[in-house]
Amino acid sequence: MKYKKEKEFDPLDNMVLEPTDFSPNRLFFKDGVFGAWLYQADCIEFMDLISKYFPEGKFDMIFADPPYFLSNGGITCHAGKMVKVDKGEWDKSKGAEINHEFNLAWLSRCQKVLKPNGTIWVSGTHHVIFSVGFAMQQIGMKILNDIAWEKPNPPPNLCCRYFTHSTETIIWAAKDEKSKHTFNYKEMKKMNYGKQMKTVWTIPAPNSDEKEFGKHPTQKPVSLLERIILASTKEGDLIYDPFSGSSTTGIAAIKHRRKFVGTELETDYLNLSVKRLEKLFKTIKKGEFQQNLFGNSLEYR
Repeated sequence: MKYKKEKEFDPLDNMVLEPTDFSPNRLFFKDGVFGAWLYQADCIEFMDLISKYFPEGKFDMIFADPPYFLSNGGITCHAGKMVKVDKGEWDKSKGAEINHEFNLAWLSRCQKVLKPNGTIWVSGTHHVIFSVGFAMQQIGMKILNDIAWEKPNPPPNLCCRYFTHSTETIIWAAKDEKSKHTFNYKEMKKMNYGKQMKTVWTIPAPNSDEKEFGKHPTQKPVSLLERIILASTKEGDLIYDPFSGSSTTGIAAIKHRRKFVGTELETDYLNLSVKRLEKLFKTIKKGEFQQNLFGNSLEYR
């Protein structure tokens, strides 16, 4: 079965956005056929508006890769060279209390825009993930799992005063204690060669193909997002990424017939996202994308 164009639709029912002092709050890109909408918007303002339009929640799943607050002027190793840990102003710490207030602010909005049975995945290093987990408990989310994402080839520790950082933690949580979350147990077991999948995932960093048009400093591998999406959503579900960056979440969602909404403030990363998404759309239309993670044909209906 080959790709067949479907009728376009707008998951947000043409919701009206207005610019503020903090953000342009505008629709930057859309494709109603494949199901991708990118907004240049502050995620907190965006989610406040979503919750007004859709008080019962709108999204089936959220993946969030928030600022880690680790751009502190330190050093790390990249491509064999010593470089500063400076990803941008958005990643600089303002102190533990203010950082935690920020995490509470955006997580409480995520909780409101999730559907009753929706779930959220949040990635982070030790700089932020403990605050995220505590904030989730404060607002009544139900933590389901914490995943240790192991990176097979991490950068070496140049100062030789710590163990080499080789993992990130990803917390998976339901909207609240009453949520009946989706977990595709059989699919995960099939992916893991017939055995129950554990909470340690060894997945390489993004490859060169994923950085063809450029890269985001905290870009996640598509294979990581594919596993997350296949584990906790169904075909046709609507997925949101409040810090969408280069839209890896969107790439993984579209590949597996889910729909995607992302918010990002930086124009450069929005342009990078559009290039990546448009390449995927062309690939699907040409019939070149033929297999999913289970080796089955991935045919668009």
